[in-house]
Amino acid sequence: MRVPYPISGLRPRGISRARKGAVVGLSVAALAAGVTAGAGPAAARPKAAPAAVADCSAAYRIEQKLSTGTTWRMCWRFEAKSGLVLEKISYQPPGEAEPIRVLNSAKIAQIHVPYDDGKNEYNDITDYNFGSGLVNMTPAECPGGTIRTVKVPDPFSSESPNVKGLCTTTRARGHAYRMQADNNKVFQAQGKDLLIYTVNKVGWYEYITEWRFSDDGAINMNIGATGSLSPFDYDAGDGRGWPLGKGAKSYATSHSHNVFWRLDFGLDGSSNSKVEQYDSVVSPPAGGQQGPTNKTTRTAVTKELAGDAKNMRWWRVVSATGKNKDGHARSYEFVPGATTKYSGRPFTQHDLYFTQYNKCEQYASNNVRSCGSPLHGVSVDKWVNGQTLTHPVAWVNVGFHHIARDEDQQPMPVHWQGFSLVPRDVTAMNPLTPPALAGENGQTNSGS
Repeated sequence: MRVPYPISGLRPRGISRARKGAVVGLSVAALAAGVTAGAGPAAARPKAAPAAVADCSAAYRIEQKLSTGTTWRMCWRFEAKSGLVLEKISYQPPGEAEPIRVLNSAKIAQIHVPYDDGKNEYNDITDYNFGSGLVNMTPAECPGGTIRTVKVPDPFSSESPNVKGLCTTTRARGHAYRMQADNNKVFQAQGKDLLIYTVNKVGWYEYITEWRFSDDGAINMNIGATGSLSPFDYDAGDGRGWPLGKGAKSYATSHSHNVFWRLDFGLDGSSNSKVEQYDSVVSPPAGGQQGPTNKTTRTAVTKELAGDAKNMRWWRVVSATGKNKDGHARSYEFVPGATTKYSGRPFTQHDLYFTQYNKCEQYASNNVRSCGSPLHGVSVDKWVNGQTLTHPVAWVNVGFHHIARDEDQQPMPVHWQGFSLVPRDVTAMNPLTPPALAGENGQTNSGS
């Protein structure tokens, strides 16, 4: 069962389920009066964007120049279902005169939670207005950063619609690179990330939606589930659970978390992008070869695709207009994280979907938008129907099968699932290259 903690001010999930057909959202203009910035060091506070990218009001603009010289810029808004939506995301590493647009928008498009015994199945984004479960955070939860106040429609977890629930901060991530040169001089740098996150409460679970923007141009998207196991789900007497507590009396029901992200690409400011799939095949040594051979094949994805991850397979979205200083087309590559594919529903049976942009297609399952025809379908698998890809939207599915353990009590440690977008040829060299190595582009003088 999805029953929230019996704390004053929290609403039963049944109330939001009754509203599941309603589309609730807030425009930037409607929210502007309800947003304030919390305290935080200047390094973590958003800075005014230059006129060239000032396409949202200051209250909805996030700009961070990291200590290594990279600047990330974006706008944000909030909706009752997906919660935080990031828009107009651009990346400007050292040496680039202008920001490089990466994404038009990015958001969580579904958290599908089916239980192993078949008795319960939830779409946490659309059935339960995930965004309305935004919770207040304390400064300790946003170390060194800024907590913004978000105006939440019909909040579940706050007495006030003004929720201090959006953290922006910076965080070290360890080595960005290390290289020992022939003269034993060591070049090394410690990487920095811009970290943006919210916490949303749905029933007994609390989801941390995390976006990490790295100084090398990578974007890391993660959902962390924490909170508490539902006390109403210790009834897995059919062998589909795990015994928790003393002896073997209470069995927590196992279940899955299938998270979908929706990414609308806008590389170099254009939605007209290409999609490519790469597959590599390793063959045994032949003839006088010393070792096996590996052949990589590129396939242009010109039509909508329901893609399955395989060993040595990957995809990238390629700019149709922009090139780096070496003359190579800019692109972003998908790097999958650990996943457990759930086969119970057609929309969860593939790892990555590319669909042609349609403003009505917003949620990977139980799409609550009216798309004009009952034949249109309400899940992403129905939208892959042969259209030509000129404005690709990516839907990334990452699954986690949660078989509870004693350590999940109490509170439950965060379990993470997610993936990364990594720049491929966005810049001509490592964007953090030190000046002493700036001439080391392509074949070196030594021919190495």
